[in-house]
Amino acid sequence: MIKEVIVVEGKDDIVAVKNALEAEVIATGGFGYKKKFIQELKAISKRRGLIILTDPDHAGEQIRKDISRNIKGCKHAFLPQGKALKKNDIGVENATKEDIVEAISKARPIITQKREEFSKIDLIELGFIGGANSRNKREEMGDILGIGYANSKQFLNRLNNFGVTREEFLKALERMEGYDR
Repeated sequence: MIKEVIVVEGKDDIVAVKNALEAEVIATGGFGYKKKFIQELKAISKRRGLIILTDPDHAGEQIRKDISRNIKGCKHAFLPQGKALKKNDIGVENATKEDIVEAISKARPIITQKREEFSKIDLIELGFIGGANSRNKREEMGDILGIGYANSKQFLNRLNNFGVTREEFLKALERMEGYDR
């Protein structure tokens, strides 16, 4: 059983996660939750910890940011859009059991001290910013590292804030399909 409680958006997400692994799961019910819900999550976080697994869309990212802003120490799990998509519907409920397990196994906390392992120049030189295929490279790397897809600025922040090491990044780079600068 997973120690932390997993936070998802809806009831269908709860069913999908519980089918994939043994865990306590709680739903936000979308973005319309109240302060009382955040207080409940804070109490749960102190006792067990939280893993946030929201849909890989704008609304899911907004919910993730809001919960993170209000509750420190949450871990973050990400599903790539391609693994959470079914008939133009994006959501955790559409992911396979294996993809949910993988996302949870890669969950990472945000590091609170300022860290600059990676710079914008690093990402430009490696083709993750400003290149013809940069978006696809960030998407694939985000999937391998378990930090999700992000635009170039947010990708750099995630690399640094989720504690990705240069060694871990270079190993992931070797795993990327047909990677070339």
